Amino acid sequence: MTLGVLLGLVLSCLFLLSLWRQSSERRKLPPGPTPLPIIGNILQVDLKDISKSLKNLSKVYGPVFTLYLGRKPAVVLYGYESVKEALIDNGEEFAGRGSIPVFDKINKGLGIVFSNGRNWKAMRRFSLMALRNFGMGKRSIEDRVQEEARCLVEELRKTNGSPCDPTFILGCAPCNVICSIVFQNRFDYKDKDFLNLMNNLNKNVEILSTPWIQICNNFPAIIDYLPGRHRELLENFTFLKHYFLAKMIEHQESLDINNPRDFIDCFLIKMDQEKNNPKTEFTCENLIFSAGDLFAAGTETTSTTLRYSLLLLLKHPEVTAKVQKEIDHVIGRHRSPSMQDRSHMPYTDAVLHEIQRYIDLLPTSLPHAVTCDIKFRNYLIPKGTTVIASMSSVLHDDKEFPNPERFDPGHFLDENGKFKKSDYFVPFSTGKRICVGEGLARMELFLFLTTILQNFNLKSPVDLKDLDTSPVNNGFVSVPPEFQICFTPI
Repeated sequence: MTLGVLLGLVLSCLFLLSLWRQSSERRKLPPGPTPLPIIGNILQVDLKDISKSLKNLSKVYGPVFTLYLGRKPAVVLYGYESVKEALIDNGEEFAGRGSIPVFDKINKGLGIVFSNGRNWKAMRRFSLMALRNFGMGKRSIEDRVQEEARCLVEELRKTNGSPCDPTFILGCAPCNVICSIVFQNRFDYKDKDFLNLMNNLNKNVEILSTPWIQICNNFPAIIDYLPGRHRELLENFTFLKHYFLAKMIEHQESLDINNPRDFIDCFLIKMDQEKNNPKTEFTCENLIFSAGDLFAAGTETTSTTLRYSLLLLLKHPEVTAKVQKEIDHVIGRHRSPSMQDRSHMPYTDAVLHEIQRYIDLLPTSLPHAVTCDIKFRNYLIPKGTTVIASMSSVLHDDKEFPNPERFDPGHFLDENGKFKKSDYFVPFSTGKRICVGEGLARMELFLFLTTILQNFNLKSPVDLKDLDTSPVNNGFVSVPPEFQICFTPI
């Protein structure tokens, strides 16, 4: 027998073994398209618009189905009922974080967002306490956001009403809020360290939204052996790791345990309290990755939402005029907006909700995983199986939101013009893994946008009919197209 024949037999056996294993596995899982060996269903998914592919597949296989993205299965939840039943009604069982090989390579299961088990619970509990209880030091988080809103207005005044791309300025504002919470101090928008930090964060989100990263996550061998933009991503994260490590060392040298200044101080104090606990989760590495998670989650997502908000307000001047009328009536022109104002501004509240619903920022959120074997809708989902929850299918449900593809603040108003809540409003995900920074993000969106509209009229240098509001990338994050805007002082 020649070597070529032997090699052919070995490959054939491996191929048949792969088919047998997939077939045996699939019998217990929800239905789905037949996967090909090795590559699974990757050819049936548009990596530039995953949510559209999931919508089409749900029409064939129902609200719970299985996809093979590479060799491993993922259970997809499509529609409000299946998402609620899994993430809320069976929240503990669906509270795991699904494997994302690119991030696994970087974070090694540490931090807040990509961790699991005891580590995740400890980091999440601590971060929620830190963000909710005291906003770090003697100043509340609202004070910090209001200060940054005033700085943002001053930066926008420097444009002198000329057309500008708002991407950079709108990225600086939420990044500075996180800097204030994590490092104590905000930065000038021209500070070199700040610009380096911003550039890395911006690049990372851009790369993460490319189809190439989806391929890397589905075929992890690529990460170690092939060139590509994932290499740039890994380099950027290495830069951020060293940046946060340097900040941690600075804080250790000036720490006053009786007067914590920020998130890092609080974490260092907790580390000292648990220094004799061999099983403690409060380590230097966890501090670095937790700080990194706060930046990654709290900067780009908020700045992208703000940018998309201005594009939609440009496109719909009648909506903007109503919001400004409500601002004049409730707040006036001589004081800064505060969170207490929101409950007296139903139309503005509805507009902010509709912006987040319409843009569908994270179409599939981050993957979940089941923490144990679970019987779900008569299917057996083994422990560790990845679960993809389609947030698009909830935010764009046509029964809850008539004409969901249309931007309409009326989706969140009742017949009397009062604000109307909806259980389908899930831009921050839902269940046990709901975003830690939800409260901060909602605060920033309200205070930044109302402060901008209190001080400026928005004008488009191009005809409104030429303004496109369709997202450029719809893989990981829905990114708005580039546009120019004029901020004309009122």
